[in-house]
Amino acid sequence: MIILSKLADYAVITATHLALGAERQMTAASLAREAKLPRATVAKVLKALAHAGIVTGARGAAGGYRLARPAAAVTIAELVEAIDGAIGVTQCTSHVPGCERSNFCPTRPHWHRINQAVGTALGAVTLADMLPPLAGFAPQSSLVLEETATP
Repeated sequence: MIILSKLADYAVITATHLALGAERQMTAASLAREAKLPRATVAKVLKALAHAGIVTGARGAAGGYRLARPAAAVTIAELVEAIDGAIGVTQCTSHVPGCERSNFCPTRPHWHRINQAVGTALGAVTLADMLPPLAGFAPQSSLVLEETATP
């Protein structure tokens, strides 16, 4: 099982909440409240996303954060990389020096291709894709159930 770090997961959640309110700036405190995440964690995530150029921040009484570009132009890969660095599914390919097996490991040369495939998959999904469907939109499965229940 491949699992993103908890902080990368929180970055996607935080950025999704920013995308939902794209017309307004949101403080770290309001984002934390809305996303039901710890305020200090949201502040840490926002700092990393700002450093990566994904969000912009404004100081002052009317300050807050917003996405630096439209949600459709922000990929999940960018969010993960802003928090965790380069995408890698094994320790030896994640730029961790000193693996004692690297000189004789037959799989090491092939992990780059797998990392690239995972990165491409995460890069194909945008923040806009992560937004919930429009209010009032019924999922396809409930439509089918309603149709079959009607005489």
